[in-house]
Amino acid sequence: MKSNESRAYLYALTCVALWSTVATAFKLGLATMQPVQLLFGGALVSALFYAFHITLRKGWPEFKTLPVNHIKALLLLGLMNPFLYYLLLFEAYDRLPAQIAQPLNYTWAIVYSVLAVVFLKQKISRLGYIGMTVSYLGVVILVTRGQITDFSQFDASGLIFALASTVLWAGFWLLAVKLPYSADIKMGACFFVGTPLIGLVCFFTSGLPELSPGNLLYIGWVGIVEMGLTFLLWQKALSLTRHSARISQLIFLSPLISLFLIQNVLGEQVHVSSVTALILIIGGLLLSARTDKPEKLTARS
Repeated sequence: MKSNESRAYLYALTCVALWSTVATAFKLGLATMQPVQLLFGGALVSALFYAFHITLRKGWPEFKTLPVNHIKALLLLGLMNPFLYYLLLFEAYDRLPAQIAQPLNYTWAIVYSVLAVVFLKQKISRLGYIGMTVSYLGVVILVTRGQITDFSQFDASGLIFALASTVLWAGFWLLAVKLPYSADIKMGACFFVGTPLIGLVCFFTSGLPELSPGNLLYIGWVGIVEMGLTFLLWQKALSLTRHSARISQLIFLSPLISLFLIQNVLGEQVHVSSVTALILIIGGLLLSARTDKPEKLTARS
């Protein structure tokens, strides 16, 4: 059992390390590609990765037994993620500094709690409400650079896209956790549905991305690290541990490490308000954590 716990922490910390790099990878990729081009390349790599993994473990027969209602659910989920969610997220990263877009993305867990109240009739504790308030105070500080009444410092569309993406991601997991399938089946199905749609949008708008060595590196990193391997490693960590709440909280190391990379690799001068806001957002999320549900803290980039 102790060995399983050690492996669980190893898998989880590997995910934290990898996810810490994706905000930087997003911005580097978006410097040479349009958002939809980077997304199409990454989604295609991810779809191929899931297809390979499903083939490796001989999981394709599972698709033959899917009931019609589950097929419809997976079609909807594929429309939500990767199609709509990542279109919004990449547009947000294209318009905003990474130190702004990344912490905003972490507030999806708060949105999840609110949606769970509406659709699952779950209750939020008093501590949960306090946590939400603290997190969104952090959001206000983040987008105003501490000038609480001034919301004009950043691209308004970028802020809207970033916040809208949290609603889509929370809604995605709210629906996805109800389907009784392995992570690679669920995520694979979503990418098999969403990738062709992204490809069509890419072809008829920005055109297909240039396959330069740099672009291929960013596409591969986004497809494997952000959208593929890390999800499977995270699910493996949660399946091995008896303390999923503790494992889940390791996620919050990721944005802190990410800020270091944003400053030292991207060259963004991290503002003190960004650090303050991130601490408030993470603190609020920890206060709001009411259950030991691993899906709620599925890690974000």
